[in-house]
Amino acid sequence: MTLLTRLAVLIAAATLVTPSFAANPDWSQVGKALGKGGTTQADGVYRVGLPRTDLKVSLDGVSLKPGFALGGWIAFEPMGNQAMVMGDIVLTQDEVNPVMKKLQEGGIEITALHNHLLRAEPMTLFMHVFGQGDPAMLATALHAGLALSKTPMETAASGAAQPQPATQQIEFDTAAVDKAIGHKGKANGGVYQFTIPRAETITDGGMTVPASMGTAIGINFQPTGGGKAAITGDFVLISSEVNPVIKALQDSGIEITALHSHMIDEQPRLFFMHFWANDDAAKLARGLKAALDKMNLANS
Repeated sequence: MTLLTRLAVLIAAATLVTPSFAANPDWSQVGKALGKGGTTQADGVYRVGLPRTDLKVSLDGVSLKPGFALGGWIAFEPMGNQAMVMGDIVLTQDEVNPVMKKLQEGGIEITALHNHLLRAEPMTLFMHVFGQGDPAMLATALHAGLALSKTPMETAASGAAQPQPATQQIEFDTAAVDKAIGHKGKANGGVYQFTIPRAETITDGGMTVPASMGTAIGINFQPTGGGKAAITGDFVLISSEVNPVIKALQDSGIEITALHSHMIDEQPRLFFMHFWANDDAAKLARGLKAALDKMNLANS
């Protein structure tokens, strides 16, 4: 769908539909159609987590937790009484083409397909999706595609939130990591996570794309013992920031593992840089801070 076509759809939606859904969205039918409920975020986005808890993936001898590097998601943003949906689905190599074909048949656009890590076994791929329209119909199309993968999906009688994994102890000095990065992290399922928004307003097809739809910088630490941690995530960059950030990371011994786009019509144009290292957690935090200092971040 071209940008002009998307704008036409948005204008039509805003003109023809009643505003009741956006004003007071009922996501229960979306959760039911998708087969798994989510949670409404502070910015009004309805987000459903799709971690690949069924996969056993390792990299350089580190067994990767689902919340560390296998965390897929689908997010719906109200648009009149319709919705815009974006997502990042984690797939094995043999799942990619059947899922892609089924999603396209259902009217879901594929906006990216790529790796996040190097040397991970088995290899996982990340498929980014986009759609606009009736939220329950979008969820139905997404469910049909996901059903061709082994993504764990719980049948939800309603859109109620699912229980979150219990918080596990983080075995490194999180206060030192917080201080080095300059932001407060959050423990979740044995992973220490940072979500850092950019300063700019990001749009796609005329719609604002908030942080909960994948436009915030994500940094994950997974303890590996002795004060060390493996790190991964993605930096969200504008073009002028890409090479300064590469240098800052490499100077700190942090490996760049992927650089690509996630969307097609976003403004400003964004690049997503994934990374990996396994070393002293505070040392790595200082390296990540050197990279963050090259970016235009929102005030925390």
